[in-house]
Amino acid sequence: MAVSSGCCLPKLFPAASDCRGDSGALPRLEIPAAASSRLLSPRCRASGLILRFPPNFVRQLSTKARRNCSNIGVAQIVAASWSNNSALPETPLSASAAADAAATVAIPAEADVPTLVGGDGTSDPSQIRAADSKAAAIAALLSSDGSLAVHAGERLGRVITTDAITTPVVNTSAYWFKNSNELIDFKEGRHSSFEYGRYGNPTTEALEEKMSALEKAESTLFVSSGMYASVAMLTALVPAGGHIITTTDCYRKTRIFIQNELPKMGILATVIDPADMDALRSALDQNNVSLFFTESPTNPFLRCVDIELVSKLCHSKGALVCIDGTFAPPFNQKALTLGADVVLHSATKFIAGHNDVLGGCISGSEELISKIRKYHHVIGGVLNPNAAYMILRGMKTLHLRVQQQNHTALRMAQFLEEHPKIIRVYYPGLPSHPEHHIAKQQMTGFGGVVSFEVAGDLRTTMKFVDSLKIPYIAPSFGGCESIVDQPAIMSYWDLSASERVTYGIKDNLIRFSFGVEDFEDLKADIIQALESI
Repeated sequence: MAVSSGCCLPKLFPAASDCRGDSGALPRLEIPAAASSRLLSPRCRASGLILRFPPNFVRQLSTKARRNCSNIGVAQIVAASWSNNSALPETPLSASAAADAAATVAIPAEADVPTLVGGDGTSDPSQIRAADSKAAAIAALLSSDGSLAVHAGERLGRVITTDAITTPVVNTSAYWFKNSNELIDFKEGRHSSFEYGRYGNPTTEALEEKMSALEKAESTLFVSSGMYASVAMLTALVPAGGHIITTTDCYRKTRIFIQNELPKMGILATVIDPADMDALRSALDQNNVSLFFTESPTNPFLRCVDIELVSKLCHSKGALVCIDGTFAPPFNQKALTLGADVVLHSATKFIAGHNDVLGGCISGSEELISKIRKYHHVIGGVLNPNAAYMILRGMKTLHLRVQQQNHTALRMAQFLEEHPKIIRVYYPGLPSHPEHHIAKQQMTGFGGVVSFEVAGDLRTTMKFVDSLKIPYIAPSFGGCESIVDQPAIMSYWDLSASERVTYGIKDNLIRFSFGVEDFEDLKADIIQALESI
């Protein structure tokens, strides 16, 4: 919908038949100066009239009429009045009352203003102002992450015009324009729309807005997988010939990309222990570092980095900080508020949470995400809108699932640590964990994954895994169903035993992702499996 720069009132009602209330009369259009400054365009503010509607008028305003409103702000005021007012007052409001009413209506109105994006994917100043208004509106209405997980990007901020509670799936490969002038307006940032499916989709945009609200980010990009998110981020933010710092413990495919692919672009990496801040300082002093990139907690040993300290050290040398928070969804940790520049997730895991969809996301400042988005528009890796819908649906229960998984995993880690057939437990919620003090400072929950070593060799550990009845043997984690895997034969089987040990992967290592099943059921299953070995 194009936004007119002129006064909106003459164009608000395209046809009298579309706009008459029960009495058949058109609404009176009056705008007090006290209320107009936040709601209408500058040319309209000089009017001394109040915008008022006869009883039941809003129910008579047709969908066609609403969509043809030339001023989106007034159209949204009308829409807001449907949900906030059964009937507007017949008597004019006083100046102060009008201002209060304007402030009340402005929350949903501003929250629904779509972002203006040009054809090249970049934003203009109006986009930043709209984002600021949207964030302020959401913050004023929703105070908890649980509420944001349900409503952010949808009831607050959805650009799709619909009466449906759920966000529709927009299955299209391209978007059309009414005429060439509208296309030019879009290219120059005056018209809100999309152009091609690789550059954006309304369903995906709702998902991105939700994630931004949860991560306290200016912008979020959703892509086809978590691995693609890492590749796109590294390629877009690290220049050819650059240098990165990463940590010893990480997802194996990420390590392979850093070791094998980045050198082809002249990008070198220094690898340090997650807790070794002296090694970090030394690497920053000796190299022109572009980016520090690590998981926190890491995979599979759940090591934690001090995000606040790492960010201060890296920023002092001009290096960016990216945290892969896949093991710590935003209910457990908000890396951006701790100082990181970018946070990414494999949304396949906790974010979507139902073991049924692939996706990844990257959140951060508008400046940095725009750089990644430009690269993404060229390379591809697009999230299918059906996948976006499934992740949106999954995120509505994210806070409930994560609370359950946090609770189960902590109790199970404590139980396993005391069991005679368990040699060692890796879980940041345990005092025995090497970064427990860091986890307590920067995490509000320790996650749903516990790694541990069984007393036995490769075959004994395999027997334990095979004796479990509830969890699936699979390579993922974070979903409603519990999943167990033995890294030595899942992710590292192509390496020899001696090579696996160099990465800390012993034959008896187990990674157990706890779902939302009952704790006592899972505990009983683990006990009987341990008794079998």
